[in-house]
Amino acid sequence: MDTTTHRRIDVLLTRYAESHQHRTNELIHCLCVPAIVLALLGLCWALSPLLAVGLVLVSLAYYCTLSPPFALGMLLMAGAMLLVLACLPPRAVLPASAAVFVIAWIGQFIGHKIEGKKPSFFEDVRFLLIGPLFVLSLFYRRFRIRY
Repeated sequence: MDTTTHRRIDVLLTRYAESHQHRTNELIHCLCVPAIVLALLGLCWALSPLLAVGLVLVSLAYYCTLSPPFALGMLLMAGAMLLVLACLPPRAVLPASAAVFVIAWIGQFIGHKIEGKKPSFFEDVRFLLIGPLFVLSLFYRRFRIRY
């Protein structure tokens, strides 16, 4: 796909979707990708809440360069996740986040086994940040939200 005639976000989502065609893999991703984001934020939160907030801000800066509507969606999602973390007992954040992180990644790899294709981030690490946008794009399309 020629990036001069297509927006960069569309190119990235199309490339990401190439290894996410199987309906079961897509459903697994819709559950596991947000769980991984929450778990990653939780792992950072356990070290320092400011680290988790900083990670969100850096990610949002990147998302703003791709699509302001996606950045807004990610801000709402990340804000809700940070609120959940702030409400948890501090000593529960690390073990819960570690468990969710491991279980969700196992789910992701099961999905890719079903798909028969390796995860996109094996070829381009940016796809670790595109995964949440892929899930959000499914939501946006379903509700006809432009991105």
